[in-house]
Amino acid sequence: MTTNLDPGRAMSGSFGAIYDNDTNRELTQFNRFEATDTINFAELHLLGSRRVKHKLTTQSGEGTIAGYKVTTDLQKALLEDPTRTFSFTAQLKDPEAYGFERIRFTGVKFNKNHLMKFKAGEIVEEEWSFIYDGEPELLDAVLQSGNNAPQGQHLKD
Repeated sequence: MTTNLDPGRAMSGSFGAIYDNDTNRELTQFNRFEATDTINFAELHLLGSRRVKHKLTTQSGEGTIAGYKVTTDLQKALLEDPTRTFSFTAQLKDPEAYGFERIRFTGVKFNKNHLMKFKAGEIVEEEWSFIYDGEPELLDAVLQSGNNAPQGQHLKD
């Protein structure tokens, strides 16, 4: 039997949040977050088979946060120490969804420092690309049963 998707359960990015774990602050100026793990495999060509096999070799993480220019906190921090690492928790908590999801990213390093950008008549927006060296930590997962109870500190209603 096929179960139809309840449209109300699809998660809306409007209920996302990003937290700076070092300052325990929500980064409210940002309105977009993306983080991706790239999984790299080496090809293995074995005798007796035409099928190419694959061996996991490395993983790397990268992402982007974007939003409105409100302060120069990040620019200042990177000018003072371009090798500084950060720790963020990204959260998606749509009240109509089955639950909420939180992932912690550590060893975050920004690979560009956006010093100045503006255009007359427009709101200034910034996009920050980053890499992360730490293992992403799934703090809370969305379960269809809807039974994930609040586990952590970064949960605002």
